[in-house]
Amino acid sequence: MSTDALVGKICLPEDLPQRLAALPRPLVFTNGVFDVLHRGHVTCLHEARQLGGALVVAINTDHSARQLGKGPDRPLNQAMDRAMVLAGLDSVSLVTFFNDSTPLSLLAQVRPDIYVKGGDYDMEKLAETALMRSWGGQSLAIPFVDGYSTTSLVRRIRAHSQP
Repeated sequence: MSTDALVGKICLPEDLPQRLAALPRPLVFTNGVFDVLHRGHVTCLHEARQLGGALVVAINTDHSARQLGKGPDRPLNQAMDRAMVLAGLDSVSLVTFFNDSTPLSLLAQVRPDIYVKGGDYDMEKLAETALMRSWGGQSLAIPFVDGYSTTSLVRRIRAHSQP
């Protein structure tokens, strides 16, 4: 895949209406920081893509990611770098950004058919699930891949870099 093709998968929120219209349905949507991509992320994204015709991934902006309390130096990778890594995955159709603590307003704009999160989330407790149901959409949890999290990976890297 050329660099132009990677960049072509990245979409600013204001350009979403036109870009979404070109994607096949059913449309699957997920979101997250995706700071250091690992096996758990890739597995979840692959399985999410199998649920529909296209997968839209919304990533937290750097400001939004810092609000999540993952640590003062997170995210480690800037938003555009994270977007480029995700755009390189065959399972990902489109990458966009959101600046809030939750993707609710973006989710309302996109109106996907299916909303997906990793199995470490209780879908019934998410406001996103109620919003999805308001237009007949589904919310699903993809089984969590045990032993893989960015926080634990960063912790292990830091522990090994100590003298």
